[in-house]
Amino acid sequence: MVIPLDDEALAAIRLTLELASLTTLLLLLIAIPLAWWLANASSRWSAPVGAVVALPLVLPPSVLGFYLLVALGPHGPLGQLTQALGWGVLSFTFSGLLIGSVIFSLPFAVQPIQHAFEAIGTRPLEVAATLRASPLDAFFSVALPLARPGIVTAAILSFSHTVGEFGVVLMIGGNIPGQTRVVSTQIYGHVEAMEYAQAHWLAGGMLLFSFIVLLGLSLLKRRAGRVLP
Repeated sequence: MVIPLDDEALAAIRLTLELASLTTLLLLLIAIPLAWWLANASSRWSAPVGAVVALPLVLPPSVLGFYLLVALGPHGPLGQLTQALGWGVLSFTFSGLLIGSVIFSLPFAVQPIQHAFEAIGTRPLEVAATLRASPLDAFFSVALPLARPGIVTAAILSFSHTVGEFGVVLMIGGNIPGQTRVVSTQIYGHVEAMEYAQAHWLAGGMLLFSFIVLLGLSLLKRRAGRVLP
């Protein structure tokens, strides 16, 4: 028996795609300069900053989500700041969900780009300098084009990782229909209500999406001719 997706499921899919798109865009804007600094910095701060960036890889999502919830709450430092600015409390809102998603997916954006920058080495930039290119010109005309496979990988991983979020999303945003209910929490709600047919439709879509992402990364790796993160 075919069970079409209802309005709640479609709303969850739309919200998930919106969240993943905005998260990916923000992550690329943050990750490219940060990855460049990590790949080239000799500062004593580079190792601690790199460890902080990678922290979401090893922290349980519930732990990260809990501390973000406290920070964004009415008594947390970010919550007090947003209230002072007239933005209200961002916990259990789409904006809070976006902040949590950016932080949770940060290493999936930074690390592939950092590895791509490190693989370039200094030689291409030195050649650009001999042609009187400024450091900024060399970055945009040499480093960024050469790092394109890493940037594409970062975008794909960031988008797909955001789509699959659950623990952080549930802790920060809850499961509010039309506001913070995404596909992963929609599936959770269906399972709780023992609505397995609806859960199968969404879970099957997630399974297919994950396969396509992995296949795309494999093809990208083969095309680039080198190991990608």
